[in-house]
Amino acid sequence: MLRPTVIAIPFFALMIAAEAWWHLRKNDGEYKDRKDTWGNIFLGFGSVVFGALFGFLTGWIYIYSYEIAPFKFPAEAWYTWVLLFFADDFLYYVFHRVSHESRLFWNFHVVHHSSEEYNLSVAVRQSWFSGILHWIFYAPLMLLGFAPWMFATMHGFNLIYQFWIHTKVIYKFPAWFEYIFNTPSHHRVHHGVNEPYLDKNYAGVLIIWDRMFGSFIEETETPRYGIIKPIKSYNPLWINTHGWFEMWQAMRERKGMVNKLRCVFASPNMT
Repeated sequence: MLRPTVIAIPFFALMIAAEAWWHLRKNDGEYKDRKDTWGNIFLGFGSVVFGALFGFLTGWIYIYSYEIAPFKFPAEAWYTWVLLFFADDFLYYVFHRVSHESRLFWNFHVVHHSSEEYNLSVAVRQSWFSGILHWIFYAPLMLLGFAPWMFATMHGFNLIYQFWIHTKVIYKFPAWFEYIFNTPSHHRVHHGVNEPYLDKNYAGVLIIWDRMFGSFIEETETPRYGIIKPIKSYNPLWINTHGWFEMWQAMRERKGMVNKLRCVFASPNMT
């Protein structure tokens, strides 16, 4: 089946064009770096292609996991979809947090954060190779009895929700909405490299996970975007691989197997 995010590509394109037109009309400096914008779009298309290739592997893993599940949730039951929504969104929080706190997974996720801009085109700036490992976080849903097609549908809509929060156009929503849901304000914080903002606000749809697990912070100052060590490159292959070269160099510089393994699994900010 086609993933919801693939079906939504025309919608993404229309929204990016509309936002770019809005900013260019205001002449506020956004979307002036056209190499970044087109680079984001190219990275997005690349992630679709590689995602389809890795999808054969992850699809087999998900199907097998579902087949051996001792219980199967009925697709026609409303409570199945409610449970799946919360389970999928919570596992996205876990996946996203690990992607910042473990260098192995950060090497994939850094692609998304390496842009120094913040607009809707950044939403589609995704790693080409994350499909190699991201199934680790979601296969348990199939083992619990959720059908792979149900997961693909729910997870797709989770990701579509996250598209529109990559914007500066919207400042804040009413307090009740900001308290429950991930919003542009919360996600701007997540992309910020300001010291208070580092490794905060990992939510997908519900910001309540960050509030529950101590990773939430309000937007109180204008974020500066990008990563701590900017890559200063528009080369899509280097954007996708520079983290691995840096990890390898760090491993070579450290003595002892334990220290080398820390370079792989510990925080990407370790010294």
